[in-house]
Amino acid sequence: MYFGNVLTAMVTPYNKEGGVDYAKTQKLTEYLLSNGSDGVLVCGTTGESPCLTPDERAKLWDATAEAAKGKGYLILGTTDNETAFSCAVARKAYKAGADALLAVCPYYNKPSQEGLYRHFAAIAASADIPIILYNIPGRTGVNMQAETVARLARDFSNIVAIKDATGSLDSVSALKKVLPDDFAVYCGDDSLTLPVMSVGGAGVISVASHIIGNEIAAMIRAYQEGRVQEARELHLRYFEVFKKLFITTNPVPVKACLNLQGWDMGDCRLPLAPPAEDELAILGEMMEKYGLLGQRA
Repeated sequence: MYFGNVLTAMVTPYNKEGGVDYAKTQKLTEYLLSNGSDGVLVCGTTGESPCLTPDERAKLWDATAEAAKGKGYLILGTTDNETAFSCAVARKAYKAGADALLAVCPYYNKPSQEGLYRHFAAIAASADIPIILYNIPGRTGVNMQAETVARLARDFSNIVAIKDATGSLDSVSALKKVLPDDFAVYCGDDSLTLPVMSVGGAGVISVASHIIGNEIAAMIRAYQEGRVQEARELHLRYFEVFKKLFITTNPVPVKACLNLQGWDMGDCRLPLAPPAEDELAILGEMMEKYGLLGQRA
């Protein structure tokens, strides 16, 4: 089951008091779905999910569901590093009307492969909704092996996709070798989107699509239509953007870039600090170089 080529892992906007700005969340959702994104992911890593209260998560789900209705896919980041809580949140998200849930590998616990299997099996059994697994060992401290993913795909019909943010083409190749053809493997690293497409990737769950969504969509479309040289040229043209959006911890850079465009998204919540002066200067120069300054909404 595919959810389009480009899914944006959305930032969470804050108001001047530090609270979630739900109206701006809806505005951003509508903007993204009109500028290259086939769907949006809310309450993921880029949305600072560890810093959101359960009430804020629920209100964000409702706000994005209303804004995305009839315009694109809605993926909800739902899970925690504790299995029973993850299952409870998954059931609530299912009732919120999502097209799919994103379920991350438990972080800090460092479970075994059997522990990972049982964790995701419990989530899959708790909510009758498509589930996208999320493997990001750099954040979680554990890497889900391809064989574990294949076992889950075989045993649970609602586990239909994975976001691979290992930064490894070998990882994606290993997944494609053992998974069914209709199991979608989404790239989780913007700079690897085109290489991942070349080994069978379905698309990208992107951060850069906040500011170059149409361009990323054009790159993927060119590749899919056999215009490989054009896709490569777009990849190389925007490679600098892909990399500089990760000069410090995500989502600090992309939020700063959106603020430079005039979105007024607020800073990230602690423990994430605003970008340092030199980092902000680098981002500003990049935005100017690519003609991305000023409000695009």
